[in-house]
Amino acid sequence: MKLNNIGYLLKEGFKGIFLHGFMSFASICVTVACLVIVGSFSILSYNLDIMVEDLNQTSEIMAYVDSELSDAEARSIGTKINLLDNVMQATFVSREEALEDFINDHDGDSAFDGVQPEYLRHRYVVVLEDNSQMQQTDEQLRQIPGIADTKAAFELAEGFTTIQSVLHMVSIAIIAVLLVVSLLIISNTVKLAMYDRRDEIAIMKMVGATNGFIRLPFVVEGFTLGMVGAALAFGIEWLGYDAMIQRIAQVDALQLFSFVPFQELLMPMVATFAAAGLFVGIVGSWTSIRKFMNV
Repeated sequence: MKLNNIGYLLKEGFKGIFLHGFMSFASICVTVACLVIVGSFSILSYNLDIMVEDLNQTSEIMAYVDSELSDAEARSIGTKINLLDNVMQATFVSREEALEDFINDHDGDSAFDGVQPEYLRHRYVVVLEDNSQMQQTDEQLRQIPGIADTKAAFELAEGFTTIQSVLHMVSIAIIAVLLVVSLLIISNTVKLAMYDRRDEIAIMKMVGATNGFIRLPFVVEGFTLGMVGAALAFGIEWLGYDAMIQRIAQVDALQLFSFVPFQELLMPMVATFAAAGLFVGIVGSWTSIRKFMNV
C-alpha cells in the first residue's frame, strides 16, 4: 500500500468519527462506563487486600524468655529469632516494660501497685512475614534455647488468611465477569456502528477496494474512539477516587478504612486503561466489520 493511500485512509478514519457523530459518542460513552466500572472495582479490591494484609500483620507471636537467664543473655536471643526465615522483626520487651504496659492496659489500676517486675519474664514480640506459616514458626521459636514458652493466636491468623484468599478469588471472578460483559456491550455497540455504515462498505467493495483498504479507516476510528474513551475513563476514575478519599477523611466513623493515594496506582492504571482502550478499539472494530466484508 502506497504512503499516500495510507495518509488518505488515516484521514478518512478520523473523519469518520465526526461523520457518524452519534454512534461515535455512544461508543465512547459505553467504553467509559465499562472501564470506570471495572477500574473502580479493581481499585476497591486492591485497597481491601491491603487493609486485610495490614490487619494480618497485627497477628504476632509472643515468645517468653526463660526467667533464669540474665538480661544480657535474654537480649542475645533476639539475634537467633531474627535469623528465622519467616520472621520480619523481633522486638525485645523487658520485664519493666511489660509491667508498665500491663498497668497501662488496665488504666493504671492501683490494685497492681504491688506487682514487681521480677514476677514477669522478658519477652519478644515477633512479627511474621507470612502469617499462614505461624504454626511452623511457633515450633521453631520453641526450639531456640532460652525460649520458655510462646503464645500465638493461630485462629486469628488463619481467619485473616482465609479472608484474604476468598477476597482474591471473588475479586478475580467479578473482574473477569465485568470484563466479559464490558467487551460484549462494547462489541455490540461497534457492530451497530458498522451496521449503520453497511451501504458504504458495500459500495467500496463493489468498486474494487481491498479488504485491508476498507478495514484501515475503521480500525483507525476504533483505535481513536477506544483511546479517547480510556482517557476520559481514567480522568473520571482519578477525580472520583480523590473525591471519595477526601469525603472519607471527613467522616470520623470511616477513619478505620485507609485507602492508598491514587499516585501509587498511577502507572498501573495508565497502562491498564491504555491497553483496554487499545484492545477495545482495534479488536472491536476489526472483528465487528468482518461480517460486512462478504458482499
